[in-house]
Amino acid sequence: MKLLAHILLILLLTNAASVLDRCQGLEMDAVAVNEEGIPYFFKGDHLFKGFHGKAELSNGSFAELDDHHHLGHVDAAFRMHYEDNPDHDHMFFFLDNKVFSFYQHKLEDGYPKDISEVFPGIPDHLDAAVECPKPECDEDSVIFFKKDDIYHYNVRTKAVDEKEFKSMPNCTSFDPKTGEVHGRYPKEARDYFMRCSKFSDDSDHVERERCSRVHLDAITSDNAGNMYATISFRKDEGNDTLKADTIENAFKELHSEVDAVFSYEGHLYMIKLESPTPTLDGYPKPVKEELGIEGPIEAAFVCEDHHIAHIIKEGKIYDVELKASPRVAANERPISLLKKVDAAMCDATGIKVITGNHLYHFESTMVFVTAKSLPEQKRVSLELFGCDH
Repeated sequence: MKLLAHILLILLLTNAASVLDRCQGLEMDAVAVNEEGIPYFFKGDHLFKGFHGKAELSNGSFAELDDHHHLGHVDAAFRMHYEDNPDHDHMFFFLDNKVFSFYQHKLEDGYPKDISEVFPGIPDHLDAAVECPKPECDEDSVIFFKKDDIYHYNVRTKAVDEKEFKSMPNCTSFDPKTGEVHGRYPKEARDYFMRCSKFSDDSDHVERERCSRVHLDAITSDNAGNMYATISFRKDEGNDTLKADTIENAFKELHSEVDAVFSYEGHLYMIKLESPTPTLDGYPKPVKEELGIEGPIEAAFVCEDHHIAHIIKEGKIYDVELKASPRVAANERPISLLKKVDAAMCDATGIKVITGNHLYHFESTMVFVTAKSLPEQKRVSLELFGCDH
């Protein structure tokens, strides 16, 4: 009898997850990104990871939520992403009058705690929370929302500034300093934050992907100045027009995402873990045979008029002399500033290094490797794709 009840419970939970379809229109309870920049959308006791895929139980990723409190929903959530703060890269969940702090999906000792203990001056039963780094806010802050009230919490001083933006409409994007809305808002969440089939004449999947997709798999530019970023956006020389296409349409021999790409002597070298059957001049070839290093790799780039491919793998950077035969990965150096690199490219302005939805610009490869602190953090969508946010 107990076994039957257990099976029925599993079936009920499975059915609940299958009923939740983000593309049918759901009002999410909370949204937060994890330490890798992947957005988590919370609905009831389930969550959606990334911009597509099925719902799963929240306690599968954050088990201790059920240990301390029956997880029927999450009121608000955010990731603390300030490197000088001891809670850097912690995810905070707010439930009624309690706050939970998770680091790498493990509940921190002493939690849950009262919201007033961790964030003095912030009320219970919140509607939403979001980090607001400087200079978007005057100081590194977290913005909390409850009904019509907006609370700016200074992360360093713990001071709270309650603000009222009378002219701000009921929408989801605004200037945190002035309350002004920039760009075309409100937007349809299914068309903007989720990879759903096109369901209206106003759907703009190109804008959604370039302005909302936080993870770039690879990026490079060719000698003509065209920029390529998977999933296959092309920025043409001489204008700011972004054109989108599937990888397979642009490069017929590729049938899935790539791990890294670089441009050299008029050729695009695309690197992926799984390789199809050789089609052109013996390509594709094993990474080890072509570049002298075992795959998979995280990123690769070649600077203009140079013959060195810089390969990033597992927190280290290697140099490969492309004129040599055989090619060998040499000059191994650690990358101390970034735990993970998603993509990198080199052009006349220097090195652009991308992790999550953030971009860092370095004057040269040497500066990138030897720098003691990170340069100004910028958004990929703003710097590369001409978005307004």
